[in-house]
Amino acid sequence: MAEEFQDPREVPWHPRRATTLLGHGQAESHLLKAWASGKLHHAWLISGARGIGKAALAYRFARFLAQPGLRNEAASLHVEAESPTFKVLAAGAHPNIFVLERAIEKKRLKTEIAVDDARAAIDFAHRTSANGGWRIIIVDSADDLNASSANALLKLIEEPPQKSIILAVCHQPGRLLRTMRSRCIHLPLGNLDTETTLQVLRGLPSEAVPAEEGALRQAAELSRGSPGHAIDLIGSKGAAAFAEFLKKPKLTPGVAIEFGAGFVGREGAGDYAIFCELLVSWIATKARDQGLAGRGEALALAHDEINASLRQTDALNLDRRQTVTDALMRLDEALKAS
Repeated sequence: MAEEFQDPREVPWHPRRATTLLGHGQAESHLLKAWASGKLHHAWLISGARGIGKAALAYRFARFLAQPGLRNEAASLHVEAESPTFKVLAAGAHPNIFVLERAIEKKRLKTEIAVDDARAAIDFAHRTSANGGWRIIIVDSADDLNASSANALLKLIEEPPQKSIILAVCHQPGRLLRTMRSRCIHLPLGNLDTETTLQVLRGLPSEAVPAEEGALRQAAELSRGSPGHAIDLIGSKGAAAFAEFLKKPKLTPGVAIEFGAGFVGREGAGDYAIFCELLVSWIATKARDQGLAGRGEALALAHDEINASLRQTDALNLDRRQTVTDALMRLDEALKAS
């Protein structure tokens, strides 16, 4: 009997189940004030790095708006976890909230949001809500829209029905349609600090994170303020290898070969991807910092070359060991020249 497909997004720590949201108090206050003004804009673009809480904020605001008997004197967006509104949304079944995301087809997650899915969101927006309240569409994420679905959603943003609101989560707003960006209120979120990231991780279910404090702190530091990314890093050999790389005082040929040897075989593919992501991000930050001092050209050039090489190896299934070795030796040259 074929195994039933499990949506990889359906985890116990899904953003719609979050009872708290740390580190984004200013953004919450902005949304609360906008609602209390009685002139709540119908389209919001919530942007920032992956895994920092954008979707959690969108669900938090949607849950707040979906409460029956909502009054202007509310002091926060918090909704009690025991309330019917919270429970129904946590189950993914709230009749006044529509989530526009990549669909599942033939037991696979689609690579983009199709135009038919966007049209379903538009149909939802034009219906009468279950209790006369708001009809709320969460787009998670707008980066997954293709040209057709983006244009369909744009028409809804341009001509919204009464008491409807769109909360679009976006990782790279610069890639969206300019007209879509211009018609939304942009609410950018910043990355969390390490201690807040740790606090978020400690509050997650045990299935998401181990109890070992050292592993949590290392993941929080490497994630650069993204709890979602930190979850991926916990227990990763790629993250552990990068942590060791940071401790090395020198990048000798022997050290480079040693790191490269850790990514051979099929089982090394995921760890290779994580190590590469962390390495490229570290080089970019280093180049930017040195660029501010007028001497980051060598590292900037190395960043582009290494990034291209790492991506090519992944795309063409080339020798990861040799690619990592060459990348670290190229980095060593750039560090010496800067």
